[in-house]
Order: sequence, then structure tokens, then C-alpha cells
Amino acid sequence: MPLIRRAAIAVALLLILAAASLSRAQKPGKLPVSLFANQRTRINAWQWFAAPPANNSYGYVESLLRFGVAQRIRHWDWLLELSQPAVFDVPDSAISSVPAQGQLGLGGTYYAASKDQYPSAAFLKQAFVRYHFSGPDKTVRIGRFEFLDGVETKPENSTIAWLQANRMQQRLIGNFGFANAQRSIDGIDAHYGQGAWDVTAAAGRVDHGVFNMNGNEELDVDFQYLAFTRADANNHILWRAFGAGYHDGRTGLTKTDNRFAAARAADHQNIRIGSYGASLMAAAPAGPGQFDLLLWGTVQDGRWGLLDHRADAVAAEGGYKFGNHSYSPWLRGGWFRSSGDGNNADGTHKTFFGVLPTPRAFARMPFYNLMNNTDGFVQIIDKPVKRVALRSDLHWVKLTSAGDLWYQGGGAFDNKVFGFVGRPSNGHRGLSTVADISADLSVTKSLDVGLYYAHATGKAVVSAIYPTGQNAQYGFVEFNYHWGLGQKPAH
Repeated sequence: MPLIRRAAIAVALLLILAAASLSRAQKPGKLPVSLFANQRTRINAWQWFAAPPANNSYGYVESLLRFGVAQRIRHWDWLLELSQPAVFDVPDSAISSVPAQGQLGLGGTYYAASKDQYPSAAFLKQAFVRYHFSGPDKTVRIGRFEFLDGVETKPENSTIAWLQANRMQQRLIGNFGFANAQRSIDGIDAHYGQGAWDVTAAAGRVDHGVFNMNGNEELDVDFQYLAFTRADANNHILWRAFGAGYHDGRTGLTKTDNRFAAARAADHQNIRIGSYGASLMAAAPAGPGQFDLLLWGTVQDGRWGLLDHRADAVAAEGGYKFGNHSYSPWLRGGWFRSSGDGNNADGTHKTFFGVLPTPRAFARMPFYNLMNNTDGFVQIIDKPVKRVALRSDLHWVKLTSAGDLWYQGGGAFDNKVFGFVGRPSNGHRGLSTVADISADLSVTKSLDVGLYYAHATGKAVVSAIYPTGQNAQYGFVEFNYHWGLGQKPAH
């Protein structure tokens, strides 16, 4: 009943605001508010590493409807958005009774979060007001909204814009947009920019969501973020310095790390971690095309419950686009490394902590994340025709430390589970070779279709846990329908 009441109140408020705004229309035929909706439907097929007798091969369907209303009035704008996620035919047998084998793909994760084969809910996704000072780059916003690190500015260079959207944003803080309930925060953020530079600050508390279909409630988890971003005069370089603080007060949950079970169960202290780093993206003309470069790094300190926390991570990527057009083929490669913990009894937690990321941005077949991870990759991107974008990646993934765990997950989303899970390495480092391919089609102005397929060949870490089948596959077909009336709302 509380969920129904909240949804009903939110819908009523949305309708009242829209009606009030419509009644103040000054010109016939001109809509004074923006109405918008997006329906995402994804048909998933998993074949996880074999774990008989549990079900590692199955399909399910995700549906996500987001709709709302927004308006700009002089220096103010506001937005109200509702979300209605649902998952159909989630398997109830895709969780192994062997603890190390655990959930066999995201179908098992959805069921573990809800204990329901057809979980669904409706909740308030965003509700904020924002004040615009003089100029477009000076704003302050308060309420419920989505926050993504790494997108403080909108690059004019198309190559840097692609890198920002696909390889930079959400490494530490994101909306977990691939999951069906996604992630929002209740808080405040502000931008102060002038031409080529921007200062962004944010602070907030994290809401339920991600694999929990009811995203209404807050968690005892909060973060703070500050970044300075600057572009060069020719828009060929964009660099950023940033810092992020994180606090998790869910002391009743058992933390996921490489300590023995008894030590973890006895740790009921808060997590308080600071992440400090910098990033750079560059694009330089060379011959008929252009080179690109991406660098990102962070160091962390603080407290991991009863332990000190010291960790780090670094990424280096580069490529060459064979032409200066959006449809030119683009070959890229890169390397990522995050620290692992090789000693679980020295009083210091050295595993790089993912904070609140969107893991699938960097693990398109989502069976690992950026923690205790070393990942070398090559990728090719092409746009053979205007409405079709192709991409294929090949990754060689291993654990940084054989004394640490194989980590999965994208951070806090529930008061019942920690948000990250770990499987034992059994003294190995080799995790998997992953090859994938995707196609994104813009069918009409309102309809986009995405196709994805990946195959993972498990190595020593996987073989020790899943001895009867070390290969996995994942694929989906996704339909995105978006609709709007009035001026497109600014998120």
C-alpha cells in the first residue's frame, strides 16, 4: 500500500502541474510544458558458465517506462518523472546452491533481489528544480535526479564526445542505466562554467533501484563530488581533476572482500573512502584521419570498516580513425589496471573500490567489473550508413591479484545486500577472453533498435569454479521508443 500511495501521489502531482501550466498558455497552439516518455524493452538470452543442476541457460524480458513533464520559466526549470520497471519470466533456478557459483547471470540477480519471477514497481525517478544564473553554464539543482561523473561539459569535438559518452563517464558514479530500475540520488548539484572551463559539485544520498524494482526509498549511503574541467582553445583536449567522497552506513550488512568469513561478519563499522584523480581526452588530426588518446587515473584512501583502505586504478587508451567523417572506421585499443589485495591479514584493504559505477560501460558482457581487474582490449567502431553504428570488442581479462576475488556488481542498491559480490580466485589470475559485437539502428526519429552478442571463454579462475563448462554467452535485442511534446527537457 505505501508504494501504491506514493505512485498515486506522484501521478496526481504530475497531472496538477501539467494542467496548471497548460491553463497559463499565452499563445494558442503553444505548449508551455514539455511532456516526454521513453519505453525500453529488452529481450535477453543468457548461457552462463555451467553449474549443474542449476539453470544456466535461460531468457527473460525487461520493460522500462519512464515518463514525465518539465518546464522552463525564466531563470527556473523543473522536472518530474516517473519510472515503471518490470521484468518478465525471471528464472527461479539460476542461483547455484554452491556458494562460489552463486547467481548465474543477471536473471539470477533479478530473482535474488525480489524473490519474484515477475518483479515490477512504480516510483518517482526524478523530481527537481533548478535555477539558472546569468549564462548557460551556471546552475544549481536540488531534488531527486540522476548524476554521472565525467560529463561535466559537452565537448564540441565529436571524437572526444564519443570517448566521453562511451569510455570515460560513470567510472565512479553513474545511474546504472543498463539495469532495469536504474539509480537516482536525492541531493544537490551545481555547475559554474565560463567558456572552456567548468566547476561541478554534487552531494546526495543514494536511492534504491538497479535490480530492486522499487526505487523510492533512500539508502544510508551518500557521496560528495567536485571536479574542475577545461578544454583547450581548439577543442582538441579536454582534461579534468576530480575528487569523490563515499560513505556507507549500512553496518548490518557483511562487506564483500577477501577476508575470512568470520572476520567479515564481525566488521560492523562504516565505509568511508575518498577517490582523487584526473583524466584527459584528446583528438589530433593525422594524415587522412585522426588519433585519439584517453587517460584516467585515481588513488583512494580511507576506512573499509575496521581496515585502512589504500587502492588505485589507471586506464590508458588510444586509437586512429581512418577519416574525418562520422562514418569513418575507427580502430582503438587500451589497457586498464586496478589494484587488488594480495594479503587479507595485514590490516589494509587494497582492492580498488568501484563506488557507484555503471559497470556495463566497461564490461559489455556484464560478468565482471573494474575491481581487482587487469583488462587489455582492442575494438573497432564503424558506421557504414547514417542510421547504423557497429562496434566489436575483444578483451583479455585477468585478476590483478591472485589472492583477491573475482568481483561483480555496481554498488549499493538495496538495504538487504552489499551491492558487490565476489567469487574466489583459488590462487589464479586468468579470468576470460571476451569477444562481442553490437549494432545500433536508428529506425525512425522515435525508435531505436539495439542488437548485442558476446562469447566468453573462461580461464583458470572460471575453470576452478565451473569445472563442467567454462564458456558463456549473452545476447539481447533492445527496442527504445521515445516521444515528446514541447521543448526537449534538460536533464
